[in-house]
Amino acid sequence: MRIAETAYPLPDGRVLTIRSAEPKDAASLALHRCITSGETPFMARYPEECTRDSAALAGWLQGMAEDAQNFAVTAFDGETVVGDLGIQRIRAHIKIQHRASLGISIQAAYCGCGLGRAMLQIAVAQARENGFEQIELGVFADNVRAIHLYQSLGFEDFGCTPRAFRLKDGTVRSEYFMMLKISTVR
Repeated sequence: MRIAETAYPLPDGRVLTIRSAEPKDAASLALHRCITSGETPFMARYPEECTRDSAALAGWLQGMAEDAQNFAVTAFDGETVVGDLGIQRIRAHIKIQHRASLGISIQAAYCGCGLGRAMLQIAVAQARENGFEQIELGVFADNVRAIHLYQSLGFEDFGCTPRAFRLKDGTVRSEYFMMLKISTVR
């Protein structure tokens, strides 16, 4: 499914575009994922683990565009990806079709300007329209800014995996699991 294009004004007067990434954006999206993986310890991968296979990523983006429920919300500065958010079914099994997982990354230069909140609001509205009843995510337990943002939008903690991540320096970090109920359960 494709998200309609929206303009997002930055405090400095520049205007970003928020829309679904398309296959033609694959190289920029791959670069974005490598950049964000190197800017913060709060990503699950290191930059050297990022795939730069644009053809495979383009195929995945085409699949997202053709899917009735899954979608991407991507922020662009011109033609350059600076923020990426994906919503995907947990699995297609009937008993869990109501659940979606969320992942988000925003380049450091674009953090703190409300872009994450705007992208999340678009995603939640679209997920509800697509029939999902809850959105789930995992977040590093020490990523206080992200946790605060998620809580401000109604996400609630529902669990924790201690020592979920082992960093290169040998330190370990826990992962919190959060969920947003976006429709009532019968």
